[in-house]
Amino acid sequence: MNFLEKLLNAARTNRSLLCIGLDPDPELMPWGDVAEFNRAIVDATLDLVCAYKPNLAFYEALGIDGLKALEKTVDYIPADIPVIGDAKRGDIGNTARAYARALFETLGFDAATVNPYLGYDSLEPFIEYREKGVFILCRTSNAGSAHFQDLLLYEKSAKAGEGVKALFEVVAQRAREWNTFGNVGLVVGATYPEELRRVRELCPQMPLLIPGIGAQGGDLASAVRYGVDAQGEKAIISSSRQIIYASKGKDFAEAARGAALKLRDEINRYLGAA
Repeated sequence: MNFLEKLLNAARTNRSLLCIGLDPDPELMPWGDVAEFNRAIVDATLDLVCAYKPNLAFYEALGIDGLKALEKTVDYIPADIPVIGDAKRGDIGNTARAYARALFETLGFDAATVNPYLGYDSLEPFIEYREKGVFILCRTSNAGSAHFQDLLLYEKSAKAGEGVKALFEVVAQRAREWNTFGNVGLVVGATYPEELRRVRELCPQMPLLIPGIGAQGGDLASAVRYGVDAQGEKAIISSSRQIIYASKGKDFAEAARGAALKLRDEINRYLGAA
């Protein structure tokens, strides 16, 4: 299966749009071994998710041991559940090809997040992996995203009255044009529901990775309502700290399951009401 097929299969099997971020922070972890911590979280939640999303920064910060733990984690996650490498890569030519090879071949991710700032040629090496998912940063969940992503642009070729668009809208439109293999998606934060609604309007068929629920304060009801497609699918609602650090005691895995179950069911209630 390609990434999208695997995603939809996992979402339907587990009745879930929930993606759990596996972001190990030694200051918060109740268990010292990163790989073992992740295994316990996966064992406790694998029937409640549509995907897992390790953020590479947390592993890279731990050096070689962290990268080894990341490799063990990706290998441990069941093959029928997609794994998204949250790397936010974006660079020119040969460097982009090396990044794509590292994420998709060496580390074995089913999908990755990428940064479009350098333009299409920096993303093409990722998109050429037709079986893999490529999530382009569009309207990110952080407050500082407005410094660039809300900037208004004027397109000379547009019809009168249609030429002014925010940068995030242009990114969404370009991503739709680049989606020739059906493997491109967008990252849109739950902290900006109106922008999420607009992106879904511009890209009705593409998968959206939606961070910002929980610790960042994004509105879950709006994330579900505006994030899903016409079939109530293709929204990947991501939560990390709220779930994996639900307890700092020995019951951390059990607590993580409880938090994931509660969030999965809450998403489904909003989905039923949409």
